[in-house]
Amino acid sequence: MSRDPIGPATVPGAFDDHAASYDRLVGRNPGYHEHLRLSARRLTRWSAPEAPPRSATGPRLLDLGCGTGASTAALLAAAPEAEIVAVDGSAEMIAEARRKDWPERVTFVHSRLEDLPATGITGPFDGILAAYLVRNLTDRDAGLRAMRDLLAPGAPIAVHEYSVRDSLRARAIWTAVSWGIIIPLGRRVTGRADLYRYLWRSVLDFDGAGRLAARMRAAGFADVRVEPMTGWQRDVVHTFLGRRPA
Repeated sequence: MSRDPIGPATVPGAFDDHAASYDRLVGRNPGYHEHLRLSARRLTRWSAPEAPPRSATGPRLLDLGCGTGASTAALLAAAPEAEIVAVDGSAEMIAEARRKDWPERVTFVHSRLEDLPATGITGPFDGILAAYLVRNLTDRDAGLRAMRDLLAPGAPIAVHEYSVRDSLRARAIWTAVSWGIIIPLGRRVTGRADLYRYLWRSVLDFDGAGRLAARMRAAGFADVRVEPMTGWQRDVVHTFLGRRPA
């Protein structure tokens, strides 16, 4: 179990190397797409009357860490009328996403969150879905504050993220699934396991659910709450909901 050189600063490059096989791997994860759709529904059902849509045709939503488009598809299913801006720091993951069929109101942007202003993408947005992103930020607190500033007053955020630190059972399940399934499968499909060893390690090292909720409050989010997933990912993956104060 040697430590790998992958870290928050080099994660986008690591995903570049694994982009072509990423959909095949996550497709074998029971509940992966279902849980993204659940977080997207939780986001869109928690809209605030203080945050009217930015568009005459529907809400303007931001998908941060969109990868190959799984979270984008989840947002589109939850809000078919929405304008969606989908962002990822990996050029190859964005390229894979763009190869799929999307309505014209979906736009993909290659950028890290920290560099988003340089791309011309600015708020306000009527909602943000950030799936598997916060754990990989070099400065999580600054990243959460940047997300808050991108929201319209009263608009919600859904952080869809692994968090196992608060539960001994969840840590044991995560390690068993990682070394029994995820890491061997990643090696078999791609010939490499570095990214999947990093995934295992980064989840164990990440905030517990209570700490991440507190981090969101400290970043200026109101009405923060944590919602569980189902199946084997209960207490492993969560939806962290909050909103920019009105």
